[in-house]
Amino acid sequence: MSMRNFVLPIFCVASGGMAFAQTDSAARTVADLPAEIEETGERAPSPPPLSSADDGAPVDLATNQYGIGSPASEEQIAQIDIDVMPDGRGLPEGRGTYAEGETLYADRCLACHGENLEGVAELGAPKLVGGRDSLASDQPVKTVESYWPYASTLFDYVHRAMPMDSPGSLTPDEVYALSAYILGQSGITSDDADAVLNAESFAQVTMPNADGFVEDPRGRGQTE
Repeated sequence: MSMRNFVLPIFCVASGGMAFAQTDSAARTVADLPAEIEETGERAPSPPPLSSADDGAPVDLATNQYGIGSPASEEQIAQIDIDVMPDGRGLPEGRGTYAEGETLYADRCLACHGENLEGVAELGAPKLVGGRDSLASDQPVKTVESYWPYASTLFDYVHRAMPMDSPGSLTPDEVYALSAYILGQSGITSDDADAVLNAESFAQVTMPNADGFVEDPRGRGQTE
């Protein structure tokens, strides 16, 4: 009997075993997608997770040494210490123009957020402009233009989390340029090609919904 005659039965037995094992395994589960908002077609945000930090006693670091890791260096801390405050604190040196931002947007952002910043619901990428004065209506449209109370949020988020396929890869100059383009398209800042945003001018931008939020009466999360 040739080797070819031996191979076929063995392969059939092995395949049957694999199929049997798969049949006996537990059924795979997949998490449900968030509910869809009927009016806009967007996915509803998940509720914020609850923290148990207030329920536990303070940790004594001196008695909780696990023998792993090492203290973070100043350089490592600096890489993630990039928060930008509403008054402009934390904005890095740099500059960018509306025209530069338009080019960058087409290259790094358009695929997800659309040619006209209209968003792509199928990708979960939100609309960036429009919706001004719609928040109190039956069909509110939340965008950078209509919802965010501080321009610093735009810089901080883009710098930290965008683009989706390479978060944190944009330079400060590129983030200033993209911000100039998005804010210019929103009519919040100038849409002249040479319009510039830098740390000084960025801190002076007033957003349309700047007065649309109230302070947390519990006094938590306030920045000194």
